[in-house]
Amino acid sequence: MPKLPDNLDDLFFRFRYVILIFLLGAILTGVGLFISQNERNGDGDRVEVLTGATEGQNEGSEIVVEIAGEVERPGVYKLPKNSRIGDLLVAAGGVSPNADRDWMEKSLNRAARLADGTKIYIPAVGERSGVLSANNLGVAGGSDAVRGSGGSDLININLASQKELESLPGIGPVYAQNIIEHRPYSNVEELLTKGALRKSTYEEIKNLVTAY
Repeated sequence: MPKLPDNLDDLFFRFRYVILIFLLGAILTGVGLFISQNERNGDGDRVEVLTGATEGQNEGSEIVVEIAGEVERPGVYKLPKNSRIGDLLVAAGGVSPNADRDWMEKSLNRAARLADGTKIYIPAVGERSGVLSANNLGVAGGSDAVRGSGGSDLININLASQKELESLPGIGPVYAQNIIEHRPYSNVEELLTKGALRKSTYEEIKNLVTAY
């Protein structure tokens, strides 16, 4: 029977290499398990981030807009975000034979981007011939005004020509051009939020205009 060492110091000294190898093995095993666990967690995080990015791309990717008047298929349409008025006209099957093409060439910017909730109205030939004059509307100047599509005695900021816009109080050539360049408008307040007019000028005309 082998003789036992006199004390623990002798035991550790005799088997020091075995103990050292065992400790190194345990440490390496622990490090490996730790790295493996982190890699699995990392994969889960990456999948979650990618999913979130996809949802973000899909959110708000469509707009809902309406087109009325002289088009083949008037109605409400879902279009991709950043679509143009020209895209809406195509979706609606183009304009009808009765559409006022002269007005469209002068006043409708087919390249303008559509905002969510926008309504576009295409008038018929001669539709504006019976509108009230600016004087009848209580508007400075004597040029004809474009009425709202519902028959209201208001100038339609989406349809009016530059001359008709200039008939409004406080609106000169620069502001009239600003209004045209910022079309389309889904509501009158967008004259202010889109930066087409200053607040003081907007307050003067807000009750004299319509977006429909």
